[in-house]
Amino acid sequence: MTKKIWIIGALLVSSFYVLAQEEADLVKNTIKKSTIKGHIYFLASDELAGRETGTPGIDVAARYISTTFQRYGVSPVKGATEGYFQEVPLVQKIAPDAYALQIGSESVLEEDLIRVEGSDVNINSDYVFLNYGTEEDFEKDNLEGKIAVVLAGQEDNQHYRFVYQASGKKSGLAKEAGAIGIVELHTENPDNWKTFQSFMGRGSSLGFASQETEESFFKLWVNDTNKKWLEKLDKRKKPELSITIGKSMQLPVPSKNVVGMVEGTDPELKDEFIIYSAHYDHLGIGKSNAEGDSIYNGARDNAVGVVTVMSAAESIAKNPTKRSALFILFTAEEKGLLGSRYYVENPLIPLDQMVYCFNSDNGGYNDTSLTTIIGLGRTTAGKHIKKASEAFGLKAIDDPAGEQGLFDRSDNVNFARKGIPAPTFSLGFTAFDAEIGKYYHQQSDNPESIDYDYMEQFFRAFVLSARLIANDEETPFWTEGDKYYEAGKSLYGK
Repeated sequence: MTKKIWIIGALLVSSFYVLAQEEADLVKNTIKKSTIKGHIYFLASDELAGRETGTPGIDVAARYISTTFQRYGVSPVKGATEGYFQEVPLVQKIAPDAYALQIGSESVLEEDLIRVEGSDVNINSDYVFLNYGTEEDFEKDNLEGKIAVVLAGQEDNQHYRFVYQASGKKSGLAKEAGAIGIVELHTENPDNWKTFQSFMGRGSSLGFASQETEESFFKLWVNDTNKKWLEKLDKRKKPELSITIGKSMQLPVPSKNVVGMVEGTDPELKDEFIIYSAHYDHLGIGKSNAEGDSIYNGARDNAVGVVTVMSAAESIAKNPTKRSALFILFTAEEKGLLGSRYYVENPLIPLDQMVYCFNSDNGGYNDTSLTTIIGLGRTTAGKHIKKASEAFGLKAIDDPAGEQGLFDRSDNVNFARKGIPAPTFSLGFTAFDAEIGKYYHQQSDNPESIDYDYMEQFFRAFVLSARLIANDEETPFWTEGDKYYEAGKSLYGK
């Protein structure tokens, strides 16, 4: 009996190996360096001007992707416009030109003040000082109709990313407590203030049309590294705060996700979908670098990701998998993951039919022997990704830069929060080092700087991974204990 079980097991392993080899041959015969190179050169060309959301360049990219889908035989999805487009209703939010904070009889200097949120505000109010603004701090005093004043970050953590994230939580607590606004004092680490000034404050940003009209709640950040304002505010005789914020404006920005599908071949498994996703926007045009180049072409970030999805579409349309395939290219990732956020709230196919989201996003590479998968060990499909990478001479590794929080910085996280297993397949890197920084969000990220021999193997590894996952009888899921494991159980009714 034991011998019979061993023989059956060996036959199953052998059968799987043969099938995997057949899939590898299909991929090898379909995914070619010349096609990859042609797509990347077009998407990252100067003519598309960096594919910034809301510009003509990104519209050309969307048309190019949808036309390619049509040529490959990818089907439109019901509910999409013009066949392959999901309209994403964004607005350009133009921040108020003027805002001011007066503490008692003294005004905070303009360069020491950043408006984070709020518009059309003109108030004089009492305030409550809440130290670092923990949940316990907010429970101590009555904040109804008052201003919360807090210190930025935590006493033992002043890293700029933590400070930014913690600030959002403090705002939420202030709103729940009935505060009319929050003033946050940045008393530590002067370099943080320089970083925040570079991407916050006056100017414009993108958001959703249905959100953030005239905001009565406001948030102001104050640069206070000499602790002048802290000393003034923390005294028993509290000075009154006077806040003035002008009106903001909203202008509609046409934008779209590009979506297509291929139906699966298995009578039962075809009701399950694998999503293949990437963002197709980038940073557009900015200041010129030393070479006089002002266009952020975004070859690695994220023309490479777009073309991995297009390559999967080409392969699966030609040789469909057991599970159905949904291909999504997102707008406005660089503006805050807005395209993917809109999609998960407005899915064209029910989310509980989406059993896996195989995202592709890239900053660059520093090791052409690797594929780096952000979340490789977090789902049960990791074994397929490892096998597919090995088939093309590459080694799949998990996230080597946990301190960067990469899993939560790409479109995959919006699907993960809903419970859908969602790793991100990235170019091989072992650290966020100078080689990555040389191209990441730089004008130098051009198509001619890419190693296309490596690209061919990388793309084949992605597509083979896709095929193995989509043809496996076992439905992929989160590994038990993952932070999104329970969300997955809830979504799929497990």
